[in-house]
Amino acid sequence: MTRTIVASATKEIIIGFDQPFCVIGERINPTGRKKLAAEMVAGNFETVKKDALEQAAAGATMLDVNAGVTAVDPNATEPALLVQTLEIVQGLVDLPLSIDSSVTAAIEAGLKVAKGRPLVNSVTGEEEKLEAILPLVKKYDVPVVAISNDETGISMDPDVRFAVAKKIVERAMDHGIKPEDVVVDPLVMPIGALGDAGRQVFALLRRLREELKVNTTCGLSNISFGLPHRHGINAAFIPMVIGAGMTSAIMNPCRPQEMEAVRGANVLAGTDKDCMTWIKTYKDYKPGEHAAPAPVAVTSPAEGAAAGGRRRGGREARMARG
Repeated sequence: MTRTIVASATKEIIIGFDQPFCVIGERINPTGRKKLAAEMVAGNFETVKKDALEQAAAGATMLDVNAGVTAVDPNATEPALLVQTLEIVQGLVDLPLSIDSSVTAAIEAGLKVAKGRPLVNSVTGEEEKLEAILPLVKKYDVPVVAISNDETGISMDPDVRFAVAKKIVERAMDHGIKPEDVVVDPLVMPIGALGDAGRQVFALLRRLREELKVNTTCGLSNISFGLPHRHGINAAFIPMVIGAGMTSAIMNPCRPQEMEAVRGANVLAGTDKDCMTWIKTYKDYKPGEHAAPAPVAVTSPAEGAAAGGRRRGGREARMARG
C-alpha cells in the first residue's frame, strides 16, 4: 500500500489510500490576497499567525506555506520571507508543513529550516524544474507534489496529463526517489468552463491509483472557480474525488460545509475507525449548525502554541483559490 510520510518536529502523518483524507490548509498564501501580501512585506505576520491557528483548530492535517509576494513588491526576497514565515508557523502549530514556492532558491531555503519531513510543493514536468527540484527532494529526503503540466502548458487532454505525471514519477525514480514520495496533482479544471472537468479528474485519479500507485492532491476549489455558491460545489466534489482515489487536497479547512464532507467521506470509506472522529466532532450537533471549533485569537507565540496543542486536529499552474 502506497504511504507518503510527512512530519513536523513532533507529529507524523501518513497520506495513503487506507488513511483519512489529508486536508492541507491553503490559507497561508498571499496569492490573490493583496492585504496579506502587503502585511508580510511590512513584517506584519499577525494574519499568518491567525490563519495558522484557525486552520489547525478547524481540523487541517497539515499546512501549506507560501510567501510569494512579488505581485505587491517585485523586489521582495522570497527565500528570506519564506524562511521567516515557516519559522513563525512552526512556532505556533505542531502540524507538518508544505513548502509552497515556484522559486527553487526559496524551496531550498525552506528545507534548511523546516522541522521534520515537509512536503515540497512543487515540481512540474518541465525539464528545467525537474533538474532543479528533484535533486533537492533527494538530498533532503522529502516528498514532492508533481503537477501534471510541462513546457506545453496545461493540456485539456487527461491522457496527456497522465503522461506528464508518469514522466515525473519515472524521472524521480531516476534520482532515487520512491514513487510513494511523489504526490501527483492531476490539475482540476473549472467545471464552469469545462463541462466534463469532473469526469476527467475522476478517470485520472483511478489511473494514477491503479497504474502508477501514487498518492494525489489538488487545489480543491479550482473545480468551482467562477460559479456562485462555490462551497456547495466543493462539498459535493470532495466525496466524489475521495471515492475515485484522491488522498489529499489543498483546501480551506475553515469552511465547515467542506470539512463535514471530508469527515463524512472518511466514515463511508472506512478510514474513520468506528466513526470516532465523526462522533467526537458532531456529538453536540444541533440542526442548522455546522460543527467547527471557534477561531483562536492570537496573543503571543507561546500562548498560540499552547492553544494549538490542545486541539486535535501557488503556483502558476493552479487557478485562483476560492
